[in-house]
Amino acid sequence: MYLHLGQNTVITHDEIIGIFDLDNTTVSKKTRDYLNIAEKQGRINVVSSELPKSFIVCNQGGEIKVYLSQISCATLLKRTQDGTY
Repeated sequence: MYLHLGQNTVITHDEIIGIFDLDNTTVSKKTRDYLNIAEKQGRINVVSSELPKSFIVCNQGGEIKVYLSQISCATLLKRTQDGTY
């Protein structure tokens, strides 16, 4: 099964480690630090030029990647549960 993250970006359900709401999770310093480190390491993939609402952590072939998506966390989670891709 595949999950559309926005624009032309699609990942498989098997790759997903977590889907997180950007507004709620970046309150924590640990989350901000994690995202800063991921950016410095080149693991951040920005899906759209629009303001991101969520980030998705994936394991793609043993490499951790983070996608910033303009689609809300709730919508992405709903897509994974009801088969809407």
